[in-house]
Order: sequence, then structure tokens, then C-alpha cells
Amino acid sequence: MKESKGYLVIEREKGGQARILYADGNACDLSGHPLRELLASDPLSAAGDLERTVVALDPGHELWILDVASGPQRAQEPERRNMTLEEAPKATEEPEHGNMALEEAPKATEELEHRNMALEEALKAAEEANRAKSAFLSNMSHDIRTPMNAIVGMTSIGLAHIDEKARVHDCLLKIQTASAHLMGLVNDVLDMSRIDSGRMSLNEEIFALSDLVHDIAVITRPQALQKKQSLQIEIGQIYAESLIGDSLHLSQILVNIIGNAVKYTQEGGCIKVRFGQRLQEPSEPGKDRIWLDFSCEDNGMGMSREFLKKIFLPFERVNTVQISKIEGTGLGMAIVKSLVDSMGGEIDVESEEGAGSCFRIAIPLVAAAQSRKGPKLPEGGLVILAECRDDRAEQIAGYLKEEGLNPVRTRSGLEAVTRLTEAQYEDHMPCALLLGQELEDMSTLELATHVRKLAGRGFPILLVSEEDWAQIEYRAVRAGVNAFVPCPLFRSRLMETLAELISGEKEEDGPRQSPETDYSRRHVLLVEDIPLNQEIAVEILSMTGVQVEVADNGAEALERFEASPEGYFDIVFMDIQMPVMDGYEAARRIRRLARKDAGQVWIVAMTANAFVEDIRLSREAGMNEHCSKPVDPKHLQEILSNRFADSVR
Repeated sequence: MKESKGYLVIEREKGGQARILYADGNACDLSGHPLRELLASDPLSAAGDLERTVVALDPGHELWILDVASGPQRAQEPERRNMTLEEAPKATEEPEHGNMALEEAPKATEELEHRNMALEEALKAAEEANRAKSAFLSNMSHDIRTPMNAIVGMTSIGLAHIDEKARVHDCLLKIQTASAHLMGLVNDVLDMSRIDSGRMSLNEEIFALSDLVHDIAVITRPQALQKKQSLQIEIGQIYAESLIGDSLHLSQILVNIIGNAVKYTQEGGCIKVRFGQRLQEPSEPGKDRIWLDFSCEDNGMGMSREFLKKIFLPFERVNTVQISKIEGTGLGMAIVKSLVDSMGGEIDVESEEGAGSCFRIAIPLVAAAQSRKGPKLPEGGLVILAECRDDRAEQIAGYLKEEGLNPVRTRSGLEAVTRLTEAQYEDHMPCALLLGQELEDMSTLELATHVRKLAGRGFPILLVSEEDWAQIEYRAVRAGVNAFVPCPLFRSRLMETLAELISGEKEEDGPRQSPETDYSRRHVLLVEDIPLNQEIAVEILSMTGVQVEVADNGAEALERFEASPEGYFDIVFMDIQMPVMDGYEAARRIRRLARKDAGQVWIVAMTANAFVEDIRLSREAGMNEHCSKPVDPKHLQEILSNRFADSVR
């Protein structure tokens, strides 16, 4: 079999000396030298016993075509190998292989041109990467120094006015704001670095779309309320609520998009978010896939056509007076684009300066097997629906009818009470009262109070609302509400809750008791190896009233837990990177202990490992929650509230 030819470009210097300027891969293979060694070698020595055809390119350069010598040629090669460069045949001469040289010359020259072009492109890419690196460092320097200036400056001002409580309080609030911005910048940069280095991995797990959307709403609604914006989240056609995919990265994408809409929309503006699904086209591969379609439209500042071309590049931001006053790193959209691409999705954006923007994202997911749980609804059962908003009433009524129920809508509280009174008189009470978001004449909780007095304790009252349940739970339970379904509204969640209420399987005194607020009898094990971090965590935890014990590493934590009475520790706050034994291994070993509380005790990762992948690893190790450093006292309080609320349900 004939082997491929190799090519060398030789430069002839003054004095007759020669050196190799260029060598291709085949030349390296034929000569048996790696590229660097070959380029540093004497051309004649490098060519060795190989058959060599020389083509003059110009007075100072020659192309050598190398091939494996065979037959008589091999015997002649030692003689040719001793020739000087001047004695080698030129293109104008007619050596034994001159005709072949003339035939090979155009092909070799063309290949050389292609390789030169490839080298030029590689050089341009390297120069572009170097410029990007310089721009990155420049932007990082500016973006880090901006919040650091506020932190250092406000610290100096606070120390200078240490006796002025109001002044110091104001400085601390501004330091807190700047610190949060700096933390966001660091997180974005680390996320981008992780994606670029290929260390980001996707996780396929079953998740509920209703839970995902609810969590996103909980995060983004308070941001919109602060700016008095209208944030509408609509749910379109949904084929499957139980899905398989990377819910954590998906949540990161959607929160980023909605958060940007809130950030770059003026006070009092409007943001419309919509979720829907479409089935995979029959002609496309993967018939079990479902596309999750997401759109976010706002009437905010908008973007120019020129900026839209580079919106997904790192550190790109609109350079206007308005935008410069809004905190941001310019990394959010680059991260979103990378995540969407890695999930096999699509992203599109339309925008007009001064008129707003619209982002559309489509992500392919897999439908998980699901089965209807819980009791059945009574066929033809009457449900009073109290809601004056037409869109919400139509949505709820549609869900009820699809399940075989008979909804009767009322727009006012008075009308609802009148219908209930008539039904009670006729001894034909409805299955339940479903309270919506708004009524024409009174609040929904006022109506709940009237109905509870009228219909008695056993009558089911269900509230469907966009309100944060944690903020209204106390008033709602006192008013007589039995259960709560959050908006955006999903059919499955509404029907399951309603079925449990009607059948009597759900508690009648409200979804749960008021959360415990006195934690003085609760015991917490803090596992942390750094003394300063121990001091901070102990101080923050002590402010909640819990009793804190400290272990310096995972092995010590395991010993303390084993030595404690069963049920002694309520929560273990576990650092991850520690000497002797890390947090993951400590959590796994605690879960494997042969004692009842080993599987019940809450283990919370309290760590600087803050990536989505780190949260997943903590879950896989058996941890219940993840609390990233720097520790947010509000998040810590929320974790304690969730843990101890579980124990009083």
C-alpha cells in the first residue's frame, strides 16, 4: 500500500545553510520525529533514507516532497542524502523524478496555502481570545471595584460616625446591598467559568412542573412588587406535569430571564410570562419528548438592533445612562444561552428600544410516567366559584368541568352567601366553596368568615390565590380556609387538593398549624472547620434561640451524633470541604447508622460550594437542604421554620 507523502518547506539562508520552516503531519510520521524536533533538525538529516523530490518555490525557499524509498532508489538515497542544498535538483532541472515534481508541485502548493490559511485563522482566534481575556480582566476589575468601593467607603464612614446610630445603620444597609451585588458577580463569573471549562453537567431527574413554576414565582414576585410592577404568569396547554430533566438549571434559566425583565422594566410596568407545552413532531426523533415553551414579554426599556447581535456575549450591556445605574454583570444572558444550548433547546429574543422585549425559550424534556393519586371527585358535584376576574374564573371553571364537576360562578361575596343560604334551606349543599383572587364587594377572606359561620366547620373552603401563603396563612386559617392552592394554577394540584377536602382526607383546621417560633429547646450540630466561620454561624444561629454544639470536621460530627441520645439533634448544619472527613461522607455515614433518627434528622449543607452541581451532590449524599456561604440569616430562618413546621404538622 502506498503511504501518504510528507511535505517540508525549506528556507535557504545566506552561506548555503538550510532550516525547516514548515512540516506537515505526514512528514513527522515518515521521519519519525515529533514536530518540534523536526523543525529544529537539519533538513538532510531529517529526510534520512526517504525519497525526496525538491521543488523551487522562490530563490530562498524550496518544497521537499518526502516519500518512502523503494527498490533501486533506496540504494541511491545515501548518496542523495549527502548532497548539499545547492546540489539538489531544482524545478527547472530534469532529474530522474523531475516530471513527478512538476506534477506534484501545484497540489503541494495548494495544500500549503490551505495550511497557511488554517494557521492564520488559528492565529486570529488566539488573538481574539487574548483580546477577550484582556476585556474580561478589565471588566472584572471595574465590576468588582464598584461594590468594593461602596463596602470600603461605607465602612470608613460608619467607623467615623460610630456614635450616630442612624448613620451607622444606613451605612450597614448600603454595605449589605453592595455585598449582595458582589456575591452575584462572583457567582456569575464562576458559573461562566464552569460552563466554558466543560465542568458543568446536566442531571436527568423527575420533577413536577407545578413545583418548578411555583418556586420561580416565589422568587420573582417580591422583586416585581418592590417596583410596583404587574407580573402575570399564565399556564397554557399542559400535556404532562411530571417531567424528566435538569430542573435546577432550568430554574436558573427562567429566573434569570424574568429577573432581567423586572430589572430593566420601569416602575409600574407590566411583565407577562407564559408556560406551555407542545408534543414532539412525528418526523422528529425522540417521540416521547415534550417541548416546554416559555415566553417573557415586558414593556420596559428594550434594546437596539445593534445590541441584539451581541446580547449573548459575556460582559455585554447596553451603554446608556439608564442602564448604567442598574446593577448587573453582563454575564446572565451568556450563561442562559450556554445552558439552553447544552440542554438542546432554543432561545430567541425580539426587542425594540423604548418599547420592551420578548424572550422565547423552548426546552426538550421527557414525560415521566404518572398516575392519579388520592380520592375521586363526585360526578356532577356542585362547586361554588367566587371570583370576579373573568380570566381566572374561566380557567378554574374549565378545570372543574373537565373533571365532571358543576361549577356555579359568583362575582360578589353577597351573591355567594345568598346561593349558599338557598342551598342550605333546600338541603342541597354544594361540595365546596372555591375562593378566587378578587370579589366585587369584599375580600375573599371576609367571605370565608361569613361562609364558615353559615355552613359550619365541616364545609370545605379552598383558596386559590397569587398571594404568598406564608404571609396570609394565619389570617386565612382564622377566617375558615381549609386549604390553599397557589397561582400560577395547575389542574392536577387544584383537583388533588379539592378531592382531599371533599373526601375529608385533608385536615379541616387548615393546611398546617402555625409554625413554631420558640426554638430554645431545639439542638443544632454545627460542623465547620474554620474558627471564624464557626463564630459567624454560631452567632447567627444563636439569634434564633437554638442550642448550638460545634464539631470541627465530619469524623467528629459522626462521633457526636452516635454518642447523643436518639432524637437529640434536630438539625445538622454540615460544611463540605473539611479535613479528616468531608461533609458528603459524614452525611452518608450518619444516614447509614442503625438508629431511628439517622434517617429522620435534617442535614443541611452550609458551604461555599454554591453551584447547581454542588446542590445536587448534597442531595445525593442524603442532605435535606443547601445553604450557601456567605450565610443569609433570612434563608437560615426559613430553613429552621421549614424544619420545625414539619414536626408540628
